[in-house]
Amino acid sequence: MKKNKEHLARETSRIEAFSDGVFAIAMTLLVLDLKVPHSLNGNIPLLQALASEWPIFAAYLTSFATIGIMWMSHHYLFTVIHRSDHWLFLINLFLLLLITFVPFPTSMVAEYIGKSAENAASALYSGTFFIIALAFQFLWRHASKNRRLIGESVDESIVRGITSSYRFGPPLYLAAFILSFINVIAAMAVTFGLAIFFAIPPKKPAKSPLLPSR
Repeated sequence: MKKNKEHLARETSRIEAFSDGVFAIAMTLLVLDLKVPHSLNGNIPLLQALASEWPIFAAYLTSFATIGIMWMSHHYLFTVIHRSDHWLFLINLFLLLLITFVPFPTSMVAEYIGKSAENAASALYSGTFFIIALAFQFLWRHASKNRRLIGESVDESIVRGITSSYRFGPPLYLAAFILSFINVIAAMAVTFGLAIFFAIPPKKPAKSPLLPSR
C-alpha cells in the first residue's frame, strides 16, 4: 500500500514541478516591459514621466496577479488529482502554452492603451485569459469525469465543489472580452477585479483540500 501511494505521488509530481517552473518564468517575463525613462523631455519630473507610463504598470500588475491566482488554482487542482494519463499531460501542456503566451498580449495592451488599436489589443488580452479559463475547465472535466484521476481518499463533496467553482471563470472572462470592444479601461478593471475575487480563500471542509478558483 505504501509503495502504491508513493507511485501515485510520483505520477503527478513531475507535472506539478514542470508547471510551477513555467508559471514562474511567465510571471518573470512580465517585468521586462518595465523600462526606466532615460530621456526626459524638457523639465518633466521623473515622477511625472513614470506616471505617464501607467498603462505598462497596470498591465504588469493585472497579468502578474492573474497568473499568480491561476498558479494557485493549478496547485489546488493537484491536491485532488492523484493520477495522470496521456491526455492529462497534453491538456496541461496546452494550458502552459497559453500561460507562456500571456506576456505578449500584456505588452500589446500596455503599448496601445489610449491609441486607435486599443480595443483590438484589449480583446487579445482578455481573450487570452478567457481561453485559459476554458483550458482549466477542460483539464478539470477530464480529470474528474467518473473520478478517473481523482484520489480515492478525496470526498465527493470536494469534487462537486470544485466543479461548481469552475463555472464562474469562463463567463466572467468572456464578459471582460466583450467589454474590451466598449471600454478598454473597464475591461482591464474587470480582469484585475477577477484576480482579486478568485484570490479570496474558499470555504472548505475540515481536513479537505482547498477548492480552486477556476
